[in-house]
Amino acid sequence: MTGTSETRSVDGAAREAQQRRLRRLMRLLPLIAPVLLWTVPCWLLLYSGQHWPLAVTLAGTALFALGLIGMPLAMVRGHGKRQQDRAAIVGDTLLGASWTLFTWSVLLGVLLRPALTVTGVGDGQDRARIVTWAALGTAAVLLAWGYAEARRVPRVRRLDVELPRLGAGLDGTRVVLITDTHYGPLDRARWSARVCDTVNTLDADLVCHTGDIADGTAERRRAQATPLGTVQATRARVYVTGNHEYYSEAQGWVDLMDELGWEPLRNRHLLLERGGDTLVVAGVDDVTAESSGLAGHRAHLAGALHGADPDHPVLLLAHQPKFVDQAAAGGVDLQLSGHTHGGQIWPFHHLVRIDQPALAGLSRHGARTLLYTSRGTGFWGPPFRVFAPSEITLLVLRSSQRPASP
Repeated sequence: MTGTSETRSVDGAAREAQQRRLRRLMRLLPLIAPVLLWTVPCWLLLYSGQHWPLAVTLAGTALFALGLIGMPLAMVRGHGKRQQDRAAIVGDTLLGASWTLFTWSVLLGVLLRPALTVTGVGDGQDRARIVTWAALGTAAVLLAWGYAEARRVPRVRRLDVELPRLGAGLDGTRVVLITDTHYGPLDRARWSARVCDTVNTLDADLVCHTGDIADGTAERRRAQATPLGTVQATRARVYVTGNHEYYSEAQGWVDLMDELGWEPLRNRHLLLERGGDTLVVAGVDDVTAESSGLAGHRAHLAGALHGADPDHPVLLLAHQPKFVDQAAAGGVDLQLSGHTHGGQIWPFHHLVRIDQPALAGLSRHGARTLLYTSRGTGFWGPPFRVFAPSEITLLVLRSSQRPASP
């Protein structure tokens, strides 16, 4: 037992050290990232042995310079105090495009150029130009595909989840999870309505939204969020805050969701009962809530479970997967989370994994606790999803106590 405790302590310390490094990096990122995202592809595609005609080199350099200057300015105007949606759209799109071009110009420069050299294709200039066109073509195709992926209604992901403590009377309970809708500068009211229509085809007992409803205040994004009021569930519709609510007057979102008929689970629970068995459905505020300074907002698992029978299984809504350590310590059976977007634009998932214990899907933590991490229903910022498809999740809860099929 001591060895297990020591291992958990070491793992926890390692994760905390990773998170400290990530926080330091995030503080420097706004300064470093734009320079790297625009200058590295500029060098690799225009100056690294291609010997383009002077007019091509000058025009290409001017475009990269325009991106380097324009992207940060648009991001500041779009996401700063001015909150200009058109500027946000431009800045976010440039961010996604530059990240994709950076990734593939580096990868193809490292992998394709040596392969061409080994196979004897052309001379140095020819190989350099092939890499340039390959990087530009790959980025263009991925951005077009990624835009279509981001804007479509997510596919439904279905899976059975067995909870050993779930009573037989609750076997087959249908839980639908949507999360990270991120209503924002691009008006997605019609998309929102279509998502809700899809949810309503799933015959859900319980529908959950685990936060990051929008980027912007409830007043500003009300039209996009209003279709959530049409979502149907036989038992309950429940919601917890995400970190983005705390950038945009979180209490306004709590109030709007309540107005739309959803039950905000702010460090409290409700009971789902059927066939003589009970499931505790609990929720906590996002882990960033307390640092927001908003009175009464914090992630408090003990408060969420106060008064619940400890013999009943617990389904917990918590926006960020990292809350699973507390959930496991508190004996939670299943935690539902979002936040990661599955990385959204490959290979950003490597950075996400520094901060979170899971990227997507079902994972086990401790002896009892399962965590399901959704890749999210919408998208944040750049309107692209590359190798990280969005999802609406249908989880069918299964009891190990159910009678065997004949």
